[in-house]
Amino acid sequence: MRSTRAQPKVSAKLALGSAFFQGEHLVKEKKSRSVAKATSPTTGQMGPELKEALDKFVSDNKLVLFMKGTKDFPQCGFSNTCVQILNQFGAPYETVNVLEDEAIRQGMKEYSSWPTFPQMYIDGEFYGGCDIMIETYQSGELQEEIEKTMAS
Repeated sequence: MRSTRAQPKVSAKLALGSAFFQGEHLVKEKKSRSVAKATSPTTGQMGPELKEALDKFVSDNKLVLFMKGTKDFPQCGFSNTCVQILNQFGAPYETVNVLEDEAIRQGMKEYSSWPTFPQMYIDGEFYGGCDIMIETYQSGELQEEIEKTMAS
């Protein structure tokens, strides 16, 4: 039986080779170019195409959470914790499910110099992972940062 639940409206896109992220969902466009080109097959390092796409995505969106799963269905406890924290503020935020594409998952580790997920970006800058979000949420720092970012 097909679900009749309405899909959330998604506006942000992260262009990447033959695909782009539209909010939480990886959408394939053309089959002629491979997403695998986003990382070097010999070194495993992030390619310039992926870096440019990530730069644009995190700078075009004030709050971005790279996570395992989606806002509606987090697939790890740490990602779920970050979603719950962000939902407390009511500010709009974008998420990218790193489980949908290995190039994004590996590239993000290099991009942020942070080896684990989730990874939070605020106003184009890497903010931290779950531990940092919990700590700054409890101290009130995260709320101040989000309010300042949303007001700018």
